[in-house]
Formats: sequence, C-alpha cells, structure tokens
Amino acid sequence: MTSPVPESVPVSPAPASAVSSHWPRHRAGATLRIDLDAIAANYRLVRDRLTPRTTCAAVVKADAYGLGLAQVAPALQRAGAEHFYVAHLEEGIALRPHVTPATRIFVLHGPLPGTEEEFTAHGLTPVLNSIEQIAGWRALARRQDRVLPAVIQLDTGMSRFGLSMDDVRAIADDAGLLAGITPDLIISHLACADTPRDPANAQQRARLLDMAALLPAAPMALSASSGIFLGPDYHFDMVRPGAALYGIAPNEDGPNPLRPVVRLSARILQVRDIAAGDGVGYGLTYRASGPRRIATIGAGYADGCLRQGASHGAAWFGETRLPILGRISMDSITIDITDVPAGALGPDMAVDLLGPQHDVDAAARAAGTIGYEILTSLGHRYHRTYVAGG
Repeated sequence: MTSPVPESVPVSPAPASAVSSHWPRHRAGATLRIDLDAIAANYRLVRDRLTPRTTCAAVVKADAYGLGLAQVAPALQRAGAEHFYVAHLEEGIALRPHVTPATRIFVLHGPLPGTEEEFTAHGLTPVLNSIEQIAGWRALARRQDRVLPAVIQLDTGMSRFGLSMDDVRAIADDAGLLAGITPDLIISHLACADTPRDPANAQQRARLLDMAALLPAAPMALSASSGIFLGPDYHFDMVRPGAALYGIAPNEDGPNPLRPVVRLSARILQVRDIAAGDGVGYGLTYRASGPRRIATIGAGYADGCLRQGASHGAAWFGETRLPILGRISMDSITIDITDVPAGALGPDMAVDLLGPQHDVDAAARAAGTIGYEILTSLGHRYHRTYVAGG
C-alpha cells in the first residue's frame, strides 16, 4: 500500500535484519524493496523439484539480476547454494568475497585471452566454449604443471556458445586437446525452454547426450530456470536457476509458483488538475478528454522504467490502477490519479510501479519485453531496502 515519505512503502516496519543501501530514503525519488527471504524460498522451491542426484546451483550474473550481488549471494548460500554461475570474470572476482572459500564459482563466458591465470588466482572455474579457450586453459595447466578443472559447453542448437559437433569430434580423435584439463561438467543451454511444447527442447536434450558420449565421461547440465520446469528428464546432474530465483515466471502455462521478490514505490513530487485538451509530457502525446487530476512521480527511464512501456503502463495505489500519461521522461513519470478519492493521495505519498498488483512479468508485458530486462534495468538512484528474517 502507501504511506507518507519518509516512511514510504512498505507500510509494515522492516524487520531488524533489513539492510539499506544506495540513496537515503528521504532524498530518493523511489524505494526499491528486495525480499531476500523470497529469493531463498524460490531457491528452495526449485531445489525441491529436483531428482535426488541433481545439484541446484544459483545464477547471480549481472549483479544478481540487478538486485545486488553482495546481498543476494549470501542469502542464497544460507539457503543451501554451494555452486554459483556468473557471466564474466570480473563478476566472479566480485562474488568470491561474499561466499565461502569452498564455493564453486563458474564463469559462463570463459577466459578471455591472457586472463587464464586470474581464474586460478581467484578460485574460479571457467566454462570453456571453444577450441581456442580450451587451448588457453591447456597452456595454463602446462605452465602450472597441474591438472585444472573446467566446464565444457556444447552448442546443441542455440548457435550462441559452445563447441560444435565438429569440435567435439576433433577432441574425440585427439585426446591431447584436453591434456591437463579435467572436465568437471558438460553443459548446454535450452533455447525454447519457456515454451514447454516446443520440439526443440527434446531435440537439444538428445543432441547433448549424443555429443557428450564422444567426450570423457562427466556430469551433465542442461537446464536453467524454465528448463527445470520441463521435468526430471531435463535435470541431469546440475541445474542453474537464475530468473526463477528472482520471481520471474518460468513459462505461461499456469500460475507462477514463485514468490515475488521486488517492490518498487515512487514518491509523488507534484499533483495538479488539468482541463480538457491539456497536453502532458514531451511531444504532448497525451491530451486530456476531460478534467483530470494528475501526479508526477520521481522515477523515469534513467531508473529502469522503460520508455516504450508508457502507453500500456501504470502505477498502483492499493488496488487502483493509475495509468501512465504521455511519455516517460528521464527522471519522472506522469500518472492519472483521478480515480483516487480526493485527499487520499498527494505529494510525498508513494505509489507502486512494481508490487502486489503489478509484478515484474506484468511490467514486462506492458513494455513489450521480458522480466529479465525489467530487473536488470533497475537503476541505482533508488533507496534500496533488503529485507530478511521478517
């Protein structure tokens, strides 16, 4: 719901374990509340769906999908995660201080040329995606005179990352290509997992088995968030949920079983009445058809409120939808509050841009995008509150 700033939303007091960062509440135009308990619960929900042999890793790339690596990773570790995935080397280095020394950190993009020694220096395991990356890792093993672990990624049909079938056959014909390398895991990635009935899912699974059969025996992994919900045949030895941890629906086949993680509430900076014919915002793309009461709130596209979502977007006051009027500006949005009873909403009150009535997936649909982009676009000008143990 809503309340005056500086108390702002959430209405209920934050538990003692809440941690705040970024801009102070009283100086920020909006508050982003991140529920670490919900992230942990989503991890456990996913983990509990798995076959007994399957390890549940956690993906925390892109600053834990925009929600804060330093806060999210320890919460996931407390929930039981012992294996983490990031995209870039720098993300792996940033993650290392926030997890235990024994935690495995896998870097999906593998080593850029000349960075191989940084992986071993920081206790990171590369995902090797090409013959060239394998050669670089093999050379490091030779220089360090030891066997080095790695993950091998296979391209089973997405044409993005991983070894081709020709690459795999070359390795099968020349075992020396993997000299000094122990494949701890063989992985691939599903292109259409969010569409459960797409035949590409079964085709990629079959291709993974065919390609892996030509390589040294190792555990296998195929599924990220949506793939996990395809069922046990797609679980193999490890899964790596990312979006599911942050509340994004795995597909559109039914109700979202995951808990929402974020609530974004923006302050009302100004309220005014406009008359029929008055325009709003850049380009005056909205013209009032009659008298309206409007409010300008302190968040805009610089804060991750995607500009292309304006025509279908809205804020919420309780259960009342407040349509966005005109274009979203860099630092502000104008909304229609005519349907709110007079005196119930005014300056220094807060309305929800993400919340119980309008979750990340709903915001994505309004903007013509996906929940991943909504989360990773959230800016750094918010007052951020991390809540756990409440």
